[in-house]
Formats: sequence, structure tokens, C-alpha cells
Amino acid sequence: MQIRSAARAVRARAATWFPPRRVAKLLGVAALLGLVVVISCDLWIRTSTSDRQYSVESAPSSDVAIVLGAEVYKSGKPSPYLAARLDLGRRLLAAGKVKAILVTGDNGRHSYDEPTSMRDYLIQHGVPAEKIALDYAGFSTYESCARAHDIFGVRSATVLTQDFSLPRTIALCRSVGIDTVGVGDDTQPHEGVYRKIWFRDQLACTKAVYAIMFKPEPTFLGREETTVRDAMAADPR
Repeated sequence: MQIRSAARAVRARAATWFPPRRVAKLLGVAALLGLVVVISCDLWIRTSTSDRQYSVESAPSSDVAIVLGAEVYKSGKPSPYLAARLDLGRRLLAAGKVKAILVTGDNGRHSYDEPTSMRDYLIQHGVPAEKIALDYAGFSTYESCARAHDIFGVRSATVLTQDFSLPRTIALCRSVGIDTVGVGDDTQPHEGVYRKIWFRDQLACTKAVYAIMFKPEPTFLGREETTVRDAMAADPR
């Protein structure tokens, strides 16, 4: 009985301190503040990169095309989203607007290898193997950008991803010291999965602003590599 009485007293006191209306009001204010933060981050990312987004035809020249990884099927075939990014890269290379292509993606486990699948796709579509460099530890957009700068020595790049991800990607690569422009793919159907990924990407802008401000260290760095410089200098003709 004493325990029950004590429990009732605690609940009564809690109700006095945190009445339901006050709790609802606090939750509403917190949700509103969260929404303001998300929208503000998204707007800042978009406005700060609006003059750095191009088509393949209008893109200025840069040293390297950085192709961000995406889903690869069990067969090793790139998903349509990833294939579209890779097609942008080979078009830029063919047009002489980049000197090499850096494919960066997830190879965190032996059974899943985005960069190798990306390289194989490019080679199958006419890109010389010597013009391709691979980053096997691009576990996120920020890590791909940071590693491109710190490990591969990239200082000038055109980043390639879907149109809705382009502002965030440009901002992240610029934040680590790469002079960055971008080309976004808009060829995929704007239904179903596209809309889901689009919404998720808007929320990701908040995480991107955190990375830009605090510059967390990538999961894996390792030693410097010369593969990008070698690819830039390669002359397969």
C-alpha cells in the first residue's frame, strides 16, 4: 500500500509540474523549431550553390568528375539512378570537360562493391580504364568529398548525382576545399521511389550543414593515393 501511495503521489506531482496542455505546447514548439531548422538548412544549401549547377553542355572544365555511388544490384549492375550518374561522367570526359573520373562508393563488405561495378559499367560504355580512379571508402557524400580532397588530391571537380541531391553535394565538396561545380541527372521518373528519396534528401541538408560546420573525420582515411593524378595524366590513344 505504501508503494502504491508513493507512486500515486509521484504521478500527481508530475501532473502538476507537466500538465498535458503544457506538454502539448512544448512539443508543438519543438516541432516548429525543428521544421524551421530543416527549412533554413535546405534554403541555405540551395541559395549558396545555385550558381554552380550546370548541364553537361554548359558545364565549365574541371580536373575530375566525381561520381557518387548509389545502389548496385546483386548481379553487379548499377541501379538506374547510378547508371544515369555514370553516363553524365562519360559524357563530360568525351566532351573534354574533365581529365579523369573518380568513382566513389561503398565497399564496406566483401559482398557489396559499388566502385568496381561503376568502373565496369564505364568501361563497357567506352571509357578507357586508365581514365578511371576508384575510392572504395565513400560511405557518404561528405566522406567521398573529404577523401577526394585529402587522399586523392582533388582540387577542382564536377560532382555528379541526381538533381535533387546536387546542391547538398556541391556544398559539401566546397566545404572541404574543392573548387566544385555540379551536373545533376533529371531523367529518372518522378514517382514512387524518386519522391521518397527526394524527401529524405531535404532532411539530409540538415546533416550536411552540421558536417560543413564541424567537419567530422571520415570513417576511413588511409594514405594518400596517386590514382587520380595518374588517370588525369593517362593518354590511352
